[in-house]
Amino acid sequence: MIDLRSDTVTKPTPKMREALARAEVGDDVYGEDPTVNRLQERAAELLGMEAALFVPSGTMGNQIAVKVHTRPGDEVILEADSHIFNYELGMMAAFSGVLARPIATERGVLSVEAIAAAVRPPIYYLAQTGLICLENTHNRKAGAVYSLKKAQELVEFAHSRGIPVHLDGARIFNAAVASGQSAKELVEGFDSVMFCLSKGLGAPVGSLVVGSKEFIEEARRVRKMLGGGMRQAGILAAAGLYALENHIERLAEDHEHARLIHDNLKKFEPELLTLEPVETNIVIFSLKKMAAEELAGKLRERGILIHAIGPQRVRLVTHLDVHRKDVLETIKAFKEVLD
Repeated sequence: MIDLRSDTVTKPTPKMREALARAEVGDDVYGEDPTVNRLQERAAELLGMEAALFVPSGTMGNQIAVKVHTRPGDEVILEADSHIFNYELGMMAAFSGVLARPIATERGVLSVEAIAAAVRPPIYYLAQTGLICLENTHNRKAGAVYSLKKAQELVEFAHSRGIPVHLDGARIFNAAVASGQSAKELVEGFDSVMFCLSKGLGAPVGSLVVGSKEFIEEARRVRKMLGGGMRQAGILAAAGLYALENHIERLAEDHEHARLIHDNLKKFEPELLTLEPVETNIVIFSLKKMAAEELAGKLRERGILIHAIGPQRVRLVTHLDVHRKDVLETIKAFKEVLD
């Protein structure tokens, strides 16, 4: 099967498996796993921050950040289609006791004006804004990239009001490759960042949370509260290290494949579908004359797996296990079904 449901479905490459097998390990809860420590140091270096923490998942990383930055009763401003708001099971309320204040946007990019209007005035009987969360790239907005200029404007505004800003950077390296700027540049000024190893970078497990030394010290405590303290985790960290050293630049290939699929689907506009702009490795479109699940079923019969993210809305994600021949086969299958 050609699996385009997500970039989380990738399998470790042969060389990554070799790195897993050779990994030097220790007890990470004691801070004694040398491979985990190297991964954390490398992550902090790549993003230009003081420290990092290896966590099992992106959701855990985001929720650790929410917990550290806020106190119960706070509001968290975020985009209405963001992952933290839609796909993390209301954990910010359940665990941190905070309330989401979502703002709808066209392409996932919050403006300073929208944020300013949502920030609560300092009146004692109003919930106060404790945190602002951004997402780069934006999953439900077809992998849209948050520009450096807009992100920095927002961070500067938030800090002028004494509000911390967290970045859900699950695919931050896709944003870096697409924009031609380094991940370090894209996250400058953020108080914390989470990025995933198990999406486009192709590692089997894990994410990193990065920030100041004080933030990471508290984040380590919260990770333990959530059951995320791992022992000989160097076996997993070795895959992450390999991914950071070998799988970042190749993301451009995934972007090229997504554009190729997108461009071939354009021939079916506007009669059969409406495409959203493609910027990275995610293609999203809305069907007009067929249900998303029906299309998914027809493509499955032809050996293609896609993700129905709504009654008419479809998502495809390219990744390192999808090669050019797979893309061409996918385009052929789409033509057969849609024609």
